Amino acid sequence: MKAAVWYGKKDVRVMDIPEPPSPKEGWVKVKVEWCGICGSDLHEYLAGPIFIPVDKPHALTGDTAPIVLGHEFSGQVVEVGPGVTNVKVGDRVAPDACQVCWECPRCKENRYSLCEKLAFTGLMTDGAFAEYVNVPAYTMYKIPNEMSYETAALIEPLAVAIHAVRRAPVIIGDTVVVVGAGTIGIGAIMAAKAAGASQIYCIEVAKARKELALQVGANEVMDPTQIDVVARVKEITHGGADVVLDCVGSDKATPTAIECARSAGKVVIVGIYERETSLNFNALSFTERDVKGCLGYYGEFAPAIQLISDGRIDVEPMITGKISIDDIIEKGFEELVNRKEQNIKIIVRPY
Repeated sequence: MKAAVWYGKKDVRVMDIPEPPSPKEGWVKVKVEWCGICGSDLHEYLAGPIFIPVDKPHALTGDTAPIVLGHEFSGQVVEVGPGVTNVKVGDRVAPDACQVCWECPRCKENRYSLCEKLAFTGLMTDGAFAEYVNVPAYTMYKIPNEMSYETAALIEPLAVAIHAVRRAPVIIGDTVVVVGAGTIGIGAIMAAKAAGASQIYCIEVAKARKELALQVGANEVMDPTQIDVVARVKEITHGGADVVLDCVGSDKATPTAIECARSAGKVVIVGIYERETSLNFNALSFTERDVKGCLGYYGEFAPAIQLISDGRIDVEPMITGKISIDDIIEKGFEELVNRKEQNIKIIVRPY
């Protein structure tokens, strides 16, 4: 079968690899229908390894590069291993990406994305930019028959956005600033709106992303290359936002995100950094702003499916490209890197 395999920075190869064997006990084999290119995949392509184990085997999976990328996916169960009872052959699914130990303190609290041995499918073990993938049965979430596989491929990033909104948390009446209108940022705007935010402002430079941010619920989009966004936020919120969600993660975005929050406001860091950055910690001490980290999700898949199913959130407009796996480099990774103005989410069909 064809797969997109990460070998190193700017070295992702579309190649034939063996189909995964029959799943072991507690595991499931999924025929992949669609898999989205995530910001994490782009980070690994441009600057990796970040999550991908290279020098020593991963503590949970035992895997090292080369690794099949891809973790935002949907598909159909084609085989189940011994002891699997929560899904059956033929079920339509959108698996979450967290493979965990279930033994460490955070796993026992069910905050499993903080597992001491956390492995993301498609980063620490082979993923879904391939026709078939084997994953643990506990990652399975069934999707409604009326939900398309294309839509279902966006459940995973939406769950990340919902988790960020819950981490703050955003409560009814809050003013919210979302920094960045990529897939997670757009999802955060929709999730904040569903949570009852009174006003949502977005900071973004790319044309297509600005337009979609307004379409899905942002009251105003600000371009930091054109205006002083911190001054504008403070003006329209009378001192700063209640909640700021940094969905970029960079030495420029994060200080801006912090300054956009009011005193005693909340800032959630959702983006993944490619390098170390520095902060002015007096901007926290002197204002008692709270800054929270945010990784993945633990419990947000089911709400994401429900919010899409009942129409409160529509993820379809985020899909700006549908490609085959043969085109994943030129029309996928490079397209997202070089044509950010026109793209938000590109999904890949692996067969």
